[in-house]
Amino acid sequence: MDNDTQLLIVDNNVDNRHTDDDELIIANSMDQNNHSRHSKQDGQPGPSSQRGSLEVNLETNHQDSLVDPYQEDHLNRKEYDDFTTIDWVRDRTKYLKRHRSLKHNERKGWWNWIISSHDAWSGWLIVSGVGVMAGLCAGLIDIGTEWMTDLRSGVCPQQFWLNKKACCWSSNQSTATDDCPSWLTWSQVFGIMSTSTSSIFAFEYFVYVFASVLFGFFAAFLVRELAPYACGSGIPEIKTILSGFVIRSYFGKWVLLIKSLTMMMAVSAGLSLGKEGPLVHVACCCGNMLSRLFPKYRQNEAKKREILSAAAAAGVSVAFGAPIGGVLFSLEEVSYYFPLKTMLRSFFSALMAALVLSYVNPYGNGHLVRFEVSYNNIWHLFELIPFILLGVFGGLYGAFFIKCNIMWSNFRKNSALKRFPVTEVVVVTLCTALLSYLNPYTRQNTSSLILHLFQQCDQSDSTPLCNYVNNGSYVINTNDRVNFPTLPAGPQVLRSLWLLALAMLLKAVVTIFTFGIRVPAGLFIPSMAVGACFGRILGVAMEQ
Repeated sequence: MDNDTQLLIVDNNVDNRHTDDDELIIANSMDQNNHSRHSKQDGQPGPSSQRGSLEVNLETNHQDSLVDPYQEDHLNRKEYDDFTTIDWVRDRTKYLKRHRSLKHNERKGWWNWIISSHDAWSGWLIVSGVGVMAGLCAGLIDIGTEWMTDLRSGVCPQQFWLNKKACCWSSNQSTATDDCPSWLTWSQVFGIMSTSTSSIFAFEYFVYVFASVLFGFFAAFLVRELAPYACGSGIPEIKTILSGFVIRSYFGKWVLLIKSLTMMMAVSAGLSLGKEGPLVHVACCCGNMLSRLFPKYRQNEAKKREILSAAAAAGVSVAFGAPIGGVLFSLEEVSYYFPLKTMLRSFFSALMAALVLSYVNPYGNGHLVRFEVSYNNIWHLFELIPFILLGVFGGLYGAFFIKCNIMWSNFRKNSALKRFPVTEVVVVTLCTALLSYLNPYTRQNTSSLILHLFQQCDQSDSTPLCNYVNNGSYVINTNDRVNFPTLPAGPQVLRSLWLLALAMLLKAVVTIFTFGIRVPAGLFIPSMAVGACFGRILGVAMEQ
C-alpha cells in the first residue's frame, strides 16, 4: 500500500510538472500576443511557432531523462577504471545480449556455429588450463624451495641442482642418516675439518645466517622494485576482487613471475611463513592470463570472476592436496557469485591441478604435500579431554596472535618503519636465523617440522622423540602395542619436549613480526607448526 501511494505521489508530481509547464507556455504566449503584429512586421516567428518549439524542447528533455542505461554505447565500454566496482547488472545484460547474438548467427552458416560452440565450451577449456598451470607452478615452487632450503646447509658437488634427498638417492645412499657421502656441508666444501667442533659449528652457523639474510634481501628487493602487488598472501585482495572491486595489474604476468620466485626465497630464508596462501594468488594469476585469450571473459568482468573462483579452488588444491577442500574454500571464503556451473568447473580445475602436481611429484614420495597424517588406531572416549584442551589452546593462541599482529601493524604504519620495507625484512630474517639455528626443530623448514611431528614412532625412526626405556636400556620404540603404552620416556624424549616448547614459543612470537612484511607470506603453515608442537607435547604427556 505504501509503494502504491509513493507511485501515485510521483505520478501526481509528474502531472503537476507538466501542468506548470503548460501554464508557463500559455502565459508566455499571451504576453507575446500583444506584440504579435509588431513581431510579424519585423519578420520574427510568431507565438504559435515559439510555442511549438518549446513543446518540442520539452518533449526532447523528457525523452532524454528516460534513456536506457543499457544501450549500445553503454554496453560497449570495455574496461572499468582502477579501484572502482563493477556493475553486475550491466555485465550480465552484456553477456545475455552477446549470447543471443551468437545463437542468432548460428543459423547463418557452419562457421558461425563453430564460433558459437567454441564460445560455449571456452569456460571448461580455461579452467582446464588453470588446473594444469597451477599444478606446474606449484610443483616447480616446491622443488625450488626444497633445493634453496638445503642450500643453506650444504651442496651436492656432482649435481648441484639436486637437494639433499635427491642427491643421496642418486648415489644409492640412505637418507635416514646424516652421513650421506654425496652431500657435503659447507665446512667440508671449504676444507674446514678442524678437530674442534666449535669452529665447524661457528662456520656453518655463519653460512646459515648469511644465506638466510641473502634470500630475504633479494625477496624483498624484487617485490619492491618489480611487483609490489606480490607481497602478502593475496587472499584478502582476492576476496575483495571477487566481490566486484577492480584492482588493475594485481593478477598480471609480472606478479605471477615475481611472486613465484620470491615465495621460494622467503620460505628458504627460514622466515616463519608459508607458501600455501600465496599459491592461491599464483593460481588466480594463471586464471586471469588465460581468460584474456577469450573475448567472452576478456570483455566481461563479471564472467571473469567465475574463472577466478575456479582458480582459487585450484590454488588450495595444490597447496594442501585437497580438491574438495579447494571447492569449499572458494565457495565459503572468497567467492561472491558462485552458480552451480562455477562449482562444477571449480572442482574440475582443482582435480586437474592435483593430478598434474601428482605427476610432477615434487617430493619424490607420491604425496601432494610435504606432510601427511594417517592413523590406524581408534580413539577412546577419555581422549576428548586433551582434544578439548587443544581447541582451547588454539583459540587462545589465535586471539593472542591477532591482537599482537594488529598492534605491530599499526606501529609499522604510523612509524618510520614503513619507509624501509627491505630493511625490515633483512632485520626480521637476521633475528629469525640467529635464533632458529640454535634449536634443531626450528633450524629445519617449517613443513619438515610438521612432517616430523606428525610421524609415528617405528623401528626405522631413530629420532630423539622415539627413544624410550625398555628393560633398563634406552632403545628405539619398537611400536609394541602391548608394552609401548607403559614404556617410560627416556632422557632424549624429555629433552626433545623442552626443545619443542621453545620452538613453539619462538614460532608464536616471530610470526607476529613476520606476517605483514613486504614479501609473499602465508599464515597457514606457521599456525599449524605452533599447534603441532603443542599437540606433540600434550600427546607424550598423555602417553606417560
